[in-house]
Amino acid sequence: MKVTFLGTGTSQGIPVIACQCDVCRHGSRYDKRLRSSVLIEVDGRTFVIDSGPDFRQQMLKEDVLHLDGILVTHHHKDHIGGMDDVRSYNWVLKRPMDIYASEYSQTIIKSDFFYAFDDYGYPGVPSFNLHTVGSKPFVTHGIEVIPLEGLHHTLPVLGFRIGDFAYITDMNYLPARTMAKLTDCKIIVLNALRKKYHFSHFTLEQAVEILEFLRPEKAYLTHISHLMGFHEEVNKELPGFIRLAYDGLKIEI
Repeated sequence: MKVTFLGTGTSQGIPVIACQCDVCRHGSRYDKRLRSSVLIEVDGRTFVIDSGPDFRQQMLKEDVLHLDGILVTHHHKDHIGGMDDVRSYNWVLKRPMDIYASEYSQTIIKSDFFYAFDDYGYPGVPSFNLHTVGSKPFVTHGIEVIPLEGLHHTLPVLGFRIGDFAYITDMNYLPARTMAKLTDCKIIVLNALRKKYHFSHFTLEQAVEILEFLRPEKAYLTHISHLMGFHEEVNKELPGFIRLAYDGLKIEI
């Protein structure tokens, strides 16, 4: 399995385009982040987790010519805002794009992209094949996916585990049943927004505490705000098996 971090950032905080902080103005390439998403290539299949507003740019950057499906963590705009651009894959692959999301997230997708579900069927609109994800494992294109349930404040959010790789973002609470699904996982990606408390995201300290309890072989932090500080400086504060992820990072599992 190969995993590419397409984006490791967030819309939280001051918009980077207008920000004058030291991280945004003087940070290294590791501090320049698109909205959080990962590309997963496994057994000849290709998936992305989330398709935020940077989706098209991320697909072009990584030259992703084939895409089997999109796994949706939740329906906030920074995680589904780019879904319209699956129309390019519809045209190339001659089929609807398989979208895996909770029932509630599907209602938002149908609302935000209402024109894709219109009975009129205007030519060229994106075409989605929606699949409902609950708490039980499911199989997509021959690949088993284990949903990982958690909360984003009071909003139910999904993470996903494929083989020995688990991806969790936009959470501030993981129930015991989800923690149990991670105890033998080798690679865990977990969100860490910043050092200061946030009501709906794990902080750096909270994320590290969870990962030290689970103790995977390797762990990466994502959905990182510029308020976290400089990439290289924060990495020095972390246990050896935990690192901040960065856009373009590739790992083999």
